Amino acid sequence: MSKFWKKVGTGAAVGIIFGLLAASSFIGVTRTINRFFPERAASLTIAGKKAEDSAGEESVDNITKESESKGESAKKEKIQTAKLTKTVDETEPAASSETGMSVTQLVKNNLPSVVSITNTSVKQLRDMWGNGVHEYENVSRGSGIIVGQTDEELLIATNSHVVNGADSITVGFIDSEIYDASIKGEDTDLDLAVIGVKMSDLKSDTVDRIKVAVIGDSDKLEVGEQVVAIGNAIGYGQSVTTGIVSALERDIPDDGSDVCYIQTDAAINPGNSGGALFNLNGELVGINSAKIMSTYVEGMGYAIPMNEANSTIEVLMNRKTRDKVGDDKAGYLGITGVSVDAQTSSMYGIPEGIYLQQVVEDGPADKAGIHKGDIIKKFDGVSVTSIADLRSKLDYYEAGEEVELVICRQENGEYTDRTVEVTLTTRSAVDSAPSGENDTDSDDSGRKEDRDPSEDLYNSLPDDLREFFFGFGR
Repeated sequence: MSKFWKKVGTGAAVGIIFGLLAASSFIGVTRTINRFFPERAASLTIAGKKAEDSAGEESVDNITKESESKGESAKKEKIQTAKLTKTVDETEPAASSETGMSVTQLVKNNLPSVVSITNTSVKQLRDMWGNGVHEYENVSRGSGIIVGQTDEELLIATNSHVVNGADSITVGFIDSEIYDASIKGEDTDLDLAVIGVKMSDLKSDTVDRIKVAVIGDSDKLEVGEQVVAIGNAIGYGQSVTTGIVSALERDIPDDGSDVCYIQTDAAINPGNSGGALFNLNGELVGINSAKIMSTYVEGMGYAIPMNEANSTIEVLMNRKTRDKVGDDKAGYLGITGVSVDAQTSSMYGIPEGIYLQQVVEDGPADKAGIHKGDIIKKFDGVSVTSIADLRSKLDYYEAGEEVELVICRQENGEYTDRTVEVTLTTRSAVDSAPSGENDTDSDDSGRKEDRDPSEDLYNSLPDDLREFFFGFGR
């Protein structure tokens, strides 16, 4: 036992001696370097100081750059707001990852600028047994964004397909209050519309809580950048989804539009149409428009970039607010036509629009100098791309109004644009109205005439268009 403790004591003594020798050696080496190599010691100290100074300068530079960036951002908001004639509350900072604000804070700042929209229309359904036409009420829901405010109206941007064909439109705001709205204008080609709510109808509490959205620069978006979508998903009320910019300048399959969309994996569900897509600065960079719905596709939503939408929205904002008029007062052109979409235009080299296969003698179009074979491109300053589109617009114009149309006419083998003024009348004012203007109208009894209207269409088209619309062997 005594031998064991002797070994332990010896080991401990050796360890202590070794530690003392190591410490002495370290101190001795350090003092020797400081004494015989002073330049080396000084350079190490200076290098350390330089590194610290550099870090300090970089920090100051970062603060300066951040301050300048914030100033430019505020300036940009003023310019964009002035362009869209909107007012921005500059006392309330926009949400930003740079300022450490979260998605929750972004949503609190921007939710007051997003609204829910309900479109109510009366549809007609023909009985399959030939027992007449039955009417039923159709209700659809979407979203909108407050983009401007005047003394008379609150201006809301949305998708055209959200409000198209509506007999009545209501808007729900952040305070759950619901108000009637009217259409100011639509552009179905870009799928954009602006609706207005009378300021005189709004309660003071609603006015205090709502907010005009700040418009961002969608051209500065980058793939991988985080975005936030807000909208009336499935009609449940406003909900929020987040994601990234998956791709830019995307075409939607079978869309037929020239719009290059923002693709995002933020969930875009039915009811989100017309809602907002925000960047992390709290700026509106897109209007949510569509998604690919399929069992084998996940997370492919699309938004119209604001830089493509801005000019159209500005035009629509300044148009006359219109309500749907009754059938007895609705404007009538006196034409029958067929749609020329992008595919047909490309294939046959004719402009997009509505190809006129019949013009009623002494009707409004005929009196304005519009001929069979002309192509209507614009109605009252807005592009029209289909017969249904033109018909839906006429529902908001009364007989007696003068409307400007842009048409294309073939002359010497080339199509040239012409602008004509048409004074609308009622259908009853024209003695020889065709069966079904725009292939959709009915006769006075509410029933289609027995003859097939496609016969007139077939006989009026050029040979190459007959082949496309009706195929061979007719």
